[in-house]
Amino acid sequence: MTEAAATAPLIAILDYGIGNLHSAHKGFDRAGADARLTADPSLIAEADGLVLPGVGAFEPCMNALRATGLDEVAMERIGAGVPFFGICIGMQVLFAGSDEAPGCGGLGYFDRMVHILPSSVKRPQMQWNIIEPRIDAHPMFSGLDPEPWVYFVHSYAAEDGPDVLATCDYGDHLVAAAGRDNVWACQFHPEKSGANGIRILQNFVAAARIGGAARA
Repeated sequence: MTEAAATAPLIAILDYGIGNLHSAHKGFDRAGADARLTADPSLIAEADGLVLPGVGAFEPCMNALRATGLDEVAMERIGAGVPFFGICIGMQVLFAGSDEAPGCGGLGYFDRMVHILPSSVKRPQMQWNIIEPRIDAHPMFSGLDPEPWVYFVHSYAAEDGPDVLATCDYGDHLVAAAGRDNVWACQFHPEKSGANGIRILQNFVAAARIGGAARA
């Protein structure tokens, strides 16, 4: 094992059987993590950082998280201060609920809702778009291009609020990223967003490395 591999932070990609989780796994591997696709609570408990990817629809993702018990595991580790990254639907389920699934509650870390994109724009937004950081100093955005292009595929977006980190222009200023304390979340797919996306993943790996060292 190389020295770099030995010191790579352990990133647990939560495997709840939904969507193409392997692309996120490969993305974090490329970003320098010891990335593991897992539903094993003991391995998740050892991880320096957790990632919740997701594609598809809100309700099947929440049902799968609950069926595997990973909803409770995720919230427990968030509460313990472990760096956590929700991607695409993995971001949306961090909110209280979604127009897409009335009556199906989310994890509720952010106490707002997710709404369908306005009828004035094509749904889904399936394109590259520029994100506009509100908090340039947030570590998610360290080292990005001045106008960072990233790749979106979504028909729903979160409500605005004080923890929004970045927006994108798609008929309106849509929420592209949110975060508070040890939680990062983005509506776009960093693992499919070229150099800017890999840099975001590397930034999270760095945050996980710091967090793991602090808990050691």
